[in-house]
This record gives sequence, structure tokens and C-alpha cells, in this order.
Amino acid sequence: MGPLPKRKISKTRRNKRRSHDHLTPQHLVLCEGCGEYHKAHHVCPKCGTYKGETVVEVDEA
Repeated sequence: MGPLPKRKISKTRRNKRRSHDHLTPQHLVLCEGCGEYHKAHHVCPKCGTYKGETVVEVDEA
């Protein structure tokens, strides 16, 4: 036989271990150009601007 736990792990101990496994929401900010939400410190996917300057040309298809 292989190794088995001597005691049942309690719900509290199990949940304490899993306390860091949750997802965190993304930090979204309003775009200065189009007013849509996008990730902070990233180029806006809708209009292609970053800090008020057009960085990427976006196709409107």
C-alpha cells in the first residue's frame, strides 16, 4: 500500500489553502479618445490610441 493521510483535512484547513486561488478583476479605465473601457497602460483596441496619441491604425470592419 502507498502512503495515505493519517487524518482527514478539515474544511477550514482546505479552504485556507485555497484562499489565494480566486480570480482578480481586470483594472479597466476609460479611453480619452472614444470613451470605451480598456486595460490600464494598454493601447485602446477600439480606436488605437494611447495617452491621447494614435499609435495603431484600427480597421473598422
